[in-house]
Amino acid sequence: MHRHPQDDMPAQTAPPQDPVQRLARSLAGQADLYAALRHGLAPGEAMPDIPALIAACDPATAARLAAVDAGLLAAIARKATTGSAVPGADRLRADLAQVPTHPLFLPDPAASLTMALPTTGPRPDMPAFSDPAFDPWFAAHQAGGIRYGLGLYGENRTVYATPQFADAASPERRTIHLGIDVFAPAGTPVYAPLPGRVRHLTYNADPLDYGHTLILEHALNGTRFFTLYGHLAATLPGLHPTGRVEPGQIIAHLGDWPENGGWAPHIHFQIITDLLATDGNFFGVGHGGLMDVWSDISPDPNLLLRLPAASFKV
Repeated sequence: MHRHPQDDMPAQTAPPQDPVQRLARSLAGQADLYAALRHGLAPGEAMPDIPALIAACDPATAARLAAVDAGLLAAIARKATTGSAVPGADRLRADLAQVPTHPLFLPDPAASLTMALPTTGPRPDMPAFSDPAFDPWFAAHQAGGIRYGLGLYGENRTVYATPQFADAASPERRTIHLGIDVFAPAGTPVYAPLPGRVRHLTYNADPLDYGHTLILEHALNGTRFFTLYGHLAATLPGLHPTGRVEPGQIIAHLGDWPENGGWAPHIHFQIITDLLATDGNFFGVGHGGLMDVWSDISPDPNLLLRLPAASFKV
């Protein structure tokens, strides 16, 4: 049989796909870009460069990705490729559980009579935290000896229905609470739990936002992290950007309705391992479908508050 000269040439293989281009193509037309990003990456794969990924996407997908926090996109990709959304998150959790702290309030909520305030389920008579009727409801319980009310970390809250909790990259709203709330009268002093410095002093004015907000920066065994204090009074005693704070120093007072975002007086206390691409208005709620990512970024604040587990049960 006659052989064609080309029969003796080695078979040609397709050129390898550029991983960023491949990932960009996998995101096209996806309703939930966060989920698609996770599913498009494998453990051990190299972390994609987020700006390069956005530039490689079709215009509609690129516009949606550009509208969300680039740091969050990187954290999702890091979780998919390395197993941790923030490098050293597990080590920092262990260190936080051991570090000496000063109570956030005096007397210490961990040694006081407290009341768990889940927003759904076992307290059907409880007004919403954004309803002025909450104040007299809670005052009646305080008259019975309750010192503090506690809002739960990791709780799914339906109150977050305003536009700032929607997301361009996913149909899923951010509804999972990333802090612990401690309810007490307006004007109650707030104490620094750890040494640190002021990172942000901000007024977040949107309805149901933080109102007056403080973010402190800390270092522990060489790892940087942050604590956030939301719903504060307008006067933050003696604080200025980059200024040092010491444990036990009064850093704030609880704000009242007109200055704290429109909530019953309380503090939203949150630990942050990575500020992502934000400034002084860090995410206080996350997506349920990304909670394994968010829990690396904002682990349980009870690592520092050290409230008994029974405090969060009704």
